[in-house]
Amino acid sequence: MTPTLPRQPNRACADTRRTAYAEAVAAVATDTGTSGTAAPGAVTSRTAAPGAVTLGEHVGGQLRRLCGAAGFTAGGRYPGDALTDLLDLLGPVARRPLAAGPPSPSFVCDDHSPVEFSLSFPAAGSPAVRVLVEPGCGATSLADNGRLGMRALEALAARHGFSTEPVRRVEDLFLPPAIQGSFALWCAMDLRRDGPPGIKVYVNPQAHGPDRSADVVREALTRSGFGRAWPALREGALSRGHGKDVILFVALDLGRWQAPRLKVYVAHHGATAAQVRAVSRLMPGGRAEDVDEFCRAVGGDPGHFTRRPLVSCLSYTAHDLERPSGHTLHVPVRDYVPDDAVALGRATAVLRHHRTDTDTEANVDTEAGVGAVGRALAAMTPRRASDGVGLITYVSLVRSRRQPPRVTVYFSPEAYGVRPPRVAERPLPADTDSHRCRTAG
Repeated sequence: MTPTLPRQPNRACADTRRTAYAEAVAAVATDTGTSGTAAPGAVTSRTAAPGAVTLGEHVGGQLRRLCGAAGFTAGGRYPGDALTDLLDLLGPVARRPLAAGPPSPSFVCDDHSPVEFSLSFPAAGSPAVRVLVEPGCGATSLADNGRLGMRALEALAARHGFSTEPVRRVEDLFLPPAIQGSFALWCAMDLRRDGPPGIKVYVNPQAHGPDRSADVVREALTRSGFGRAWPALREGALSRGHGKDVILFVALDLGRWQAPRLKVYVAHHGATAAQVRAVSRLMPGGRAEDVDEFCRAVGGDPGHFTRRPLVSCLSYTAHDLERPSGHTLHVPVRDYVPDDAVALGRATAVLRHHRTDTDTEANVDTEAGVGAVGRALAAMTPRRASDGVGLITYVSLVRSRRQPPRVTVYFSPEAYGVRPPRVAERPLPADTDSHRCRTAG
């Protein structure tokens, strides 16, 4: 049965939301201190000569260097084609000087950079480069953001010859005339050495309001052929109740994929490693213990992850219409380390454990903790890893029923600011209330 989605809000409510978003855009652009969805902890603004560097130049240079760090050969289709796609997706915002500040309160990165990079390490072979973009980041309302995003997606589809039908099929669910939530549409490219990129589109299940996100996702699953998957997803991934297990994103694969996926992302606020391990058991087969071990290795085993939450991603394909064919655990390492040097060490350790950081042809000294992630870090920024925290944002373990596990490391462009290292928390005095909440640094 098709759920009854909420009525469209009246014009006054819609105008209020548009005004609030526009004010947030203005506040971020003028650096008034308003912080859209950035994580707790101050972000130090980047200083640059007026007009010295544009957003497109900044992220374009990072993309070129990252492709080099990942071993993309010179003279191939990358990074040239990928750079063209990246700049086309950003549109006019690519020409905006960094000194002007972020164009909007983008939810992609803590400093509102509308781009994110990642390296995905398979069990054997070279890493894959991925780049995520918010195409509508220059808009002054989420509705316009979504429209610009769809327009950019259609242009990318025409360029590479893929269909946007999977997104159009659920467009009314995720891109209503008045959008609620933190974002409208993101587009990601999985760069491939032997052909056009794989495309992923991320949409907002809270577009009709957080109370309707479950209905929206259930209907999206049904329209995409996975309606029978909803009961197990609800019971296995959303069992802790409202406000604790929250549906964040839905992602759709477009273009050339062996098995196109529909992915559902769930944030587990205040969860333990054992609780996310239980969610991973929704995927038949595999070692659920790997999830527990990975979570503790990357997150440092704080018990309950009370800063930024752990995130589960459940992937559905035509191979199984009721159970996920894949599960990914995303650990927000930046909120559980003092600086990026520690994050680099943890990422390198789990890569070594999963036998993915073995790039001996490039004379990489993995025992010294460098490896491909170290090269990527150097490609992203000239600063020392110990001078900030948040360049490495997430480290994730990807498990699939048909492939060995792989590890993915995510990077912020730090286009607009760098979070200073986190000062070690002092122990509470003996007479201090033991139930006092700690704040993230």
